[in-house]
Amino acid sequence: MSAHDNRPASAPTSTYRLQLNAGLTLRDAAGLLDQLERLGVGALYLSPVLTAGPGSRHGYDVVDPTAVDPALGGDEARSALVHKAHERGMGVVVDIVPNHMSVARPDTNPWWWDLLRLGPDSPYARCFDVDLSVPLLIPVLGEDAEEALTIADGCLAYHDKRYPLAPGTHESGDDLETVHRRQHYRLVSWRRGDSELTYRRFFDVDELAAVRVEDPAVFEASHAEILRWAGLGELDGLRLDHVDGLSDPGAYLRRLTARFPGWIVVEKILAPEEDLPQSWPVAGTTGYDALREYTGVLVDPAGEADLTALATGEGVPVDVEATDHSARLHAASTLLRAEMRRIAALVPPHEEEAVAELLAAFAVYRTYLPEGLAEWTRAVDLAGTRRPDLATALAALDHHVRQDPDGEAARRIQQTSGMVVAMGTENTAFYRATRFIALNEVGGDPARFCLTPEAFHTAAARREARRPHTMTTLSSHDSKRSEDVRARLAVLSELSADFADAVRRWSATRPLPDPSLNLLGWQTLVGAWPIGEDRLTAYLLKAAREARLGTSWTEPDRGFEQAVRDWAPAVLTDLREDVAAFVDRVRLPGWSNALTQKALQLLGPGVPDLYQGTELWDLSLVDPDNRRPVDHRTRAELLDRIEAGWRPPVDSTGAAKLHLVRTCLHTRRELMPRGYTPLHAEGPAARHALAFARTSPGAHSPDLAVVGTRLPHTLESTGGWGETVLPLPPGPWTDRLTGEAVPSTRADGATAPRLAELLHRYPVAVLARG
Repeated sequence: MSAHDNRPASAPTSTYRLQLNAGLTLRDAAGLLDQLERLGVGALYLSPVLTAGPGSRHGYDVVDPTAVDPALGGDEARSALVHKAHERGMGVVVDIVPNHMSVARPDTNPWWWDLLRLGPDSPYARCFDVDLSVPLLIPVLGEDAEEALTIADGCLAYHDKRYPLAPGTHESGDDLETVHRRQHYRLVSWRRGDSELTYRRFFDVDELAAVRVEDPAVFEASHAEILRWAGLGELDGLRLDHVDGLSDPGAYLRRLTARFPGWIVVEKILAPEEDLPQSWPVAGTTGYDALREYTGVLVDPAGEADLTALATGEGVPVDVEATDHSARLHAASTLLRAEMRRIAALVPPHEEEAVAELLAAFAVYRTYLPEGLAEWTRAVDLAGTRRPDLATALAALDHHVRQDPDGEAARRIQQTSGMVVAMGTENTAFYRATRFIALNEVGGDPARFCLTPEAFHTAAARREARRPHTMTTLSSHDSKRSEDVRARLAVLSELSADFADAVRRWSATRPLPDPSLNLLGWQTLVGAWPIGEDRLTAYLLKAAREARLGTSWTEPDRGFEQAVRDWAPAVLTDLREDVAAFVDRVRLPGWSNALTQKALQLLGPGVPDLYQGTELWDLSLVDPDNRRPVDHRTRAELLDRIEAGWRPPVDSTGAAKLHLVRTCLHTRRELMPRGYTPLHAEGPAARHALAFARTSPGAHSPDLAVVGTRLPHTLESTGGWGETVLPLPPGPWTDRLTGEAVPSTRADGATAPRLAELLHRYPVAVLARG
């Protein structure tokens, strides 16, 4: 790891996430190392690098886990990148996908191809979670199947897709239907996938088939290449995608850590106050739990009433629990009905509705029995309260799982509940209950409008005590909107009445065709402004389809979607000046929020991740918008100026954020701060300061203090900091952002600077002792 790092060898000081694809290869990543080292990054954090499907833009659709993707440069480029990083004192962390593989193009996935060709006799049959007692259903055919399905190249062919023929099943003159019936699989209508599928998927994506890594042989085969890198000393950390989809995540993690002792974080969404299972030998999560706290503490509780009244008046649901429940039930009973049927078949009286109701009732994503028994009990009780008519079936499920927590029914219920929660809550309800979308983030809880500073400090101290090397994040490839969009949206809680009036005025002129989408649209427009027609329209169409109210992915409504397409150009023409004027009111305080949350993250407990490009202002929305190419050249040019001594103003260039990021990362790498001590301001504006102190190894008292600004619009409108001061631990102190010394305020050396002076240039300060 970093030469500056005296933590355990596996823990980086920070990470920088890169989204690799044909436009940003491993060689391209190597070309960025000098710039990232200058920025202060501790480790490069790569999206999946194993061979993915043709044209993959993200790497999560792996087709061959035994080789580095040639499209990214292959293993030679990977090894060269690692050695170049290590020469600069930087580590390399890689994202892997143990849960599933892409089967979109069977001819590109040798394991899946062999399974289709040989069925139960294939040595790869054990690799996939499939029911081989019946022909494997592949839901791929459209309305043109009768004309488009043929035999070509010795395969069944449907457009550009090829499916193998089992040995001896095709002779000259055989008709298509007969040959098709002889196979170990059946190509069927795509509409049959949700209800009849005979293999487990990633969520409801037919083209991603689940892998049985619980089988030791499958684990070895699918992890051999990754473990080879580790054996060569060319792997410093792993990010594990979607561990909740695994049959037994804890057993998988124990098997993995026995072979790879490096830094490991898991993509695991924690509910408020939930912690990772104690038995998991990992550093922590990928940081969505921390993201929720960084956003929540910047939200003004005074805005809740106005925004709730706006949503209610516009016909937007504000009962988060009811919205969640409805969306989860739809996910379970419709999108994942094949899984409901498979589980129900295992437990008499085989009641699908009871399974769906139970899976929709969890307050957390899943349990890991015997760990999480209280959450299991709570879900069973809630399901019974909601549906007393299913009491007998629910009792049977409960009894069966408690009697055999390692059995198939228990395993399938638990690994499926996470899918139901994610698909119901994140992918659907978050687009329906749009009262205040700053809260509708991965890992978020829209029912909790804000987080008090006291609760924020408690959570930070808890993180330092329990998982000091967990990852923290503000933006990711999966986040619903970027950190800087959320930072600006948080200001709406301070201007809630004015924003509500503006939305009512704008909606009277140019409404979107659904209330939830309408409120989402106006918030998005303000949060991401300036935004072009194409980006805005693409986002709103995705949001509408995810919400499944006026349209959907599988049943698109042309009239509804045309109204959505017409909205952006109309609004950006008719209401441009009015919207721009409102954005002018939130832009500066939005920048203040963005800098504050960045300082809190980069110097607080945990290992901070910086998502590609977010060292400058980034107003991206959900994927694919947040996976656009990054202009690294501009960032390098600004970094040159900052290294030469320029202290940039807070303006539209975002250079002030780059300055903050560089300062924080270098400070973190130098001081290696530990511990966590809240600092409390005193004076008329004390509630607007959020500060803490930390201590480097060997120091006898805190030698790092960080202060940021809360509710900046309200602070400005009520007269500023006035005589508010921030008492500091014994100094002397210097603000590393401005280079200015913080003078003692008493003869005995005590220091309590006036915040009006300390924060005169930036809304944050990074104070180091000495």
